Amino acid sequence: MLNQKHRARPERQMAGSTNRWRLPNEPFSRDLLALSQMCKAMCLDVDNTLQAPAPDRLCTPRTQTKCRGPWKKAVPSGDGVVTLECLGFRWELHLPQLFQSETLTKLYVSALSEAPTSRVSHLARLLPGPPSGKARERPAVKRLTISLRINDPMVTKIAFATALKNLYTSQMDLSLDEVLGVLASAHALQFSNLFQRCVAIMVQGLSPSNVANFYQAGCKYKEEPLSASCEQWMEMNLVPEVGRQIHLQKIPKELLLKVLRSPRLFVFSEFHLLKTLLLWVYLQVNPRLLVLPTHEAVMTFFSSFPKKTCFLDQDMEYGFMELFLCLRLHGIIRGQDLDVLRHLNFFPESWLIRVTANHYHAMECGGDMAFAKDLTHQAVRFGLLFYKEYTSYSEMFAIYGFFFSMRGIRNSSTSYSFYMQRIRPADVGFPSEVCEHGLVSLQPQRLVRYEIRAHAWVDGQWQDFGTKPIMQKFQFVRPTCKSQVLQIQTVGSPIYVIFSFIFPAS
Repeated sequence: MLNQKHRARPERQMAGSTNRWRLPNEPFSRDLLALSQMCKAMCLDVDNTLQAPAPDRLCTPRTQTKCRGPWKKAVPSGDGVVTLECLGFRWELHLPQLFQSETLTKLYVSALSEAPTSRVSHLARLLPGPPSGKARERPAVKRLTISLRINDPMVTKIAFATALKNLYTSQMDLSLDEVLGVLASAHALQFSNLFQRCVAIMVQGLSPSNVANFYQAGCKYKEEPLSASCEQWMEMNLVPEVGRQIHLQKIPKELLLKVLRSPRLFVFSEFHLLKTLLLWVYLQVNPRLLVLPTHEAVMTFFSSFPKKTCFLDQDMEYGFMELFLCLRLHGIIRGQDLDVLRHLNFFPESWLIRVTANHYHAMECGGDMAFAKDLTHQAVRFGLLFYKEYTSYSEMFAIYGFFFSMRGIRNSSTSYSFYMQRIRPADVGFPSEVCEHGLVSLQPQRLVRYEIRAHAWVDGQWQDFGTKPIMQKFQFVRPTCKSQVLQIQTVGSPIYVIFSFIFPAS
């Protein structure tokens, strides 16, 4: 009998974990325990609910049968509870989704607080008197309208609509072309889940074409992990990637300055870094260029300035001087590259005299670099890119008559070894251009202070490897001709390997 009565009752909803029930189309009764349990289930505050102008808004909305445009698949069926006016459009949002946005939640609470109904009338509606024998009609729910004004030019109508759509589903795939606008929209909405998802997409998709915009977005919205990731990516790719594309023009000066000052900066040589920086200056002075100029065009441009005053001395408008103070001009060794410095008419005469004097004294003293003592900030740097397709790879360089080879070996699919080795000029396969001007040191040994560092990009993070600073005498025979070997394990490719060294006084 009890079961039959139970089956005869209309369908009800459970308000909490205990046996408290209510009809789905009726407002809350005087049962405060049921009210408390329902508020807990819906993540709402009981006190705020008691003060709300329309507590029966907590009832489950009726199903919505029609959706328009891109909302048709994303918006679950149900009457819109709040109408949002923004960017010249009107969107209908549901409370559970609206509460994911801190901005919209604040606007909604503010709209409720401005309603004229007093708290007494709310309590009277929430706790009605004894039943009069007639069914009490549910009061009409007044639909609220809130307005949001956004002044951020990065927030477009399409990006904002995408951000609102993400209130209803987190399975949407965002492309790199649209992620910047969606990030700005998520920031305006204070939609933290979507904002962090955009940041993760941007970090994974860094490239020469977007690194400048992503870095500026990280600074604008004070998202330190995003701006730091852009800096780290630029430290490795300024010379090998960005410096070879027209996108170098968009790199802001403050980002470039941070990268040049970083001890992690990857360079093929100091002269390669100089050419990249000269190209950046050329693109700033000629901002309308749409095609990357040739190296010869850049050199001709700076050489054409009057000989009375160099380019940096005339640079009062752009402030390029502090950028070039970060360069290690003493690391430009080749005679051909030094000739470019002299004829470029870019640096002050005092800088060129200092570079020439340093090289002269080093050659007179058997290679001792009295002008360089700090391995972190004054060492001469050479680098190589090692791809996973290589089994072995090497590059040679010469400095003050001493010749070295940088070598990388792939031991397995994820294991690599890197080292440098002193070689004889008479060795088979030695390139003649390395032994420029026939400068050869006859010293049987050379004291070298050096370190080897390697970096690889894996799953959105940089893996860093390196030796400690090492002092070693290099000779021509094994094992004294070979440096300490840096062995690493990584699945990243390419591997950025940097050899930094100084010839200290013997």
